[in-house]
Amino acid sequence: MPRVSRRAFLAASAALAAQPALGLALGPAFGPAFAAAPPSSGPLDVVIIGAGAAGIAAARKIAAAGRRYLVVEATDHIGGRCVTDSKSLGVPFDRGAHWIYLPDLNPVVKLTPRRGTDIYPAPRSQKVRIGRRFAREGELEDFLTAQVRATRAIDDAARKADIPGEQVMPNDLGDWRSTVEFVLGPYACAKDLTQVSSFDFARAAERNTAAFCKQGFGTLLATLAQGLAVQLATPAKTISNRSGIAVETPKGTIAARTAIVTVPTGVVTSGGLRFNPELGHREIDAFGRMSLGSYDRIALELTGNPLGLESDDLVFEKSSNTHTAALLANVSGTSLCTVDVAGSFGRDLAALGEAAMFDFAAQWLAGLFGAEIKKSIGRKHATRWNADPYALGAWSAAVPGSQFARRQFLDPITSDVWYAGEAAHETLWGTVGGAWESGERAADAVMRRLGPSKQEEPAQAEGTPKRTKRTRDERHEANSPQYWGAPSIMREPLR
Repeated sequence: MPRVSRRAFLAASAALAAQPALGLALGPAFGPAFAAAPPSSGPLDVVIIGAGAAGIAAARKIAAAGRRYLVVEATDHIGGRCVTDSKSLGVPFDRGAHWIYLPDLNPVVKLTPRRGTDIYPAPRSQKVRIGRRFAREGELEDFLTAQVRATRAIDDAARKADIPGEQVMPNDLGDWRSTVEFVLGPYACAKDLTQVSSFDFARAAERNTAAFCKQGFGTLLATLAQGLAVQLATPAKTISNRSGIAVETPKGTIAARTAIVTVPTGVVTSGGLRFNPELGHREIDAFGRMSLGSYDRIALELTGNPLGLESDDLVFEKSSNTHTAALLANVSGTSLCTVDVAGSFGRDLAALGEAAMFDFAAQWLAGLFGAEIKKSIGRKHATRWNADPYALGAWSAAVPGSQFARRQFLDPITSDVWYAGEAAHETLWGTVGGAWESGERAADAVMRRLGPSKQEEPAQAEGTPKRTKRTRDERHEANSPQYWGAPSIMREPLR
């Protein structure tokens, strides 16, 4: 099977499509250990809204600097759109982010504990199903050629103008057109190409390597929040900054000198989080231009491997319309298989409810592998991320003519309030790594605003690496080739 780059298949993954977990199960090694909120003795230095990747990254950096802070999270779990559910299907099921892109450079992987976490490379080859058979070598070459040509056309167009990716698709892609449009649009960007900025598409960093975590990406991320001051089930309703920062929640008002907002962009544009005074037109416009696409996951238990696929096989369909999906089979060697739907079709399907989603997945698999597959389906579950009031979508993809708006999030969105999240990263939007780096960047900006700390020796956040004498085995492990220890993946913005 030919190996191809992110531009050919892996694109942006099922990165951030999920509902809150119905019981987050981390296991003994990963049990949440969140610190209590700091005692009330004047305003906090920083209040962080949202305990997703960006919020966790910001909190770790601020805690390490010895600053007084608190993370408030609207849901009952850590991780935001990166959360693992181990109860619904009996095995770890990433309801949101699953693909760990660029593991050699990814800051989340770099900080992951060596013990108790199994991170392994994702297969670099993919399969295409044509009816009830796999594509032959020549057919795959035709598909990959069509995809490369379409990608090049979008990249070339971005050098001249920021227009919809669909406008520049080659006219001679033949019967591969629908499949190419699905892979480059809904699968990669959570939106149809008619809604995707060609410049945003072209500006995205290559994601040509990936890894998986056997315990779940959400589980991995939750370990990095251990020891942090996090208050769950505390939705922020209003941020006032008329005389200092005041965050209103159902549990009371939190006073702080600065704030970092990490909620999805749709929560701001829908009024789920309000500002007093209101944000300016420029800021509201930026959030609107970074609207979230739709990406949901239909998880099925298929005991006995009735599909005859390998662990973590990624399968696409040669489709003739938009009613298609992506299959990830035998996740981490288990009986879990996921059917991912996205873009406008995925949004419409999810709006019909779980029963309609299960029916589609069963019919779709039957069309590719035979009707007997339906009898093999055991437990099942589906995410409906668009209906979650604290997300209202999957991940951001700039609408045509709007990629510039990502850079606006480098500045405060209002006095002493910064924004962080995957939408605020110019090249790694739609990824946990991009959200993490954005959170660290916001934390740096906040600490510059706060000025030097009075504390002589900055406190270290519990759960972060400490300098201690290591055993011989630990020294050997640290010097062995690993995914971590690589430089930052932040790309300098275009000048």
